[in-house]
Amino acid sequence: MPVKIRLQRHGKKGKPFYWVVAADVRAKRDGKFLEKLGIYNPNTNPATIELDVDSSVKWLQNGAQPTDTAKAILSYRGVLLKHHLLGGVRKGALTEEQAEEKFNAWVAEKEAAIADKVGGLDKAKAEARAAALKAEKEVNDKRAAEAAAAALPETPEGESAEEEVEAVEAAGEPEQATEAPAEDDKA
Repeated sequence: MPVKIRLQRHGKKGKPFYWVVAADVRAKRDGKFLEKLGIYNPNTNPATIELDVDSSVKWLQNGAQPTDTAKAILSYRGVLLKHHLLGGVRKGALTEEQAEEKFNAWVAEKEAAIADKVGGLDKAKAEARAAALKAEKEVNDKRAAEAAAAALPETPEGESAEEEVEAVEAAGEPEQATEAPAEDDKA
């Protein structure tokens, strides 16, 4: 019975979520499988991949062939590296301790790279949020200035009331003196 390691689609329309499974090649894509090896969620950034490394290696040693996408996922999580190192142990090129040490060093390096990527994404998101907040504040300040300018009545000479007040204060006349004759004209 030929076995493939492949993805089995779950989730809803537009939001795929996959199980990584070992299945008979004759089974349907989302049909019967032999063993669930892990999950793959491409909707997150970076993509979430959880695999049972030992079970995946066991299936590879028994002759299971991964599909192209599954092979990329297995490689990303180090399953293919562990399979390669265990082949070296079987041939006598490495001891089991050396193989485990190399694998653990690779996993630590990979986790550090993933953590750096997540940190970079968080930093970029914070910078984008700060830039959006700054742009929004500028727009709000501009709107407030326009609203204040529109609220001041225009004088017949074309100057705004604010400019007239500044001119009066510069001349040294009190503001009430200019308003008093206007009230007398109305009476």
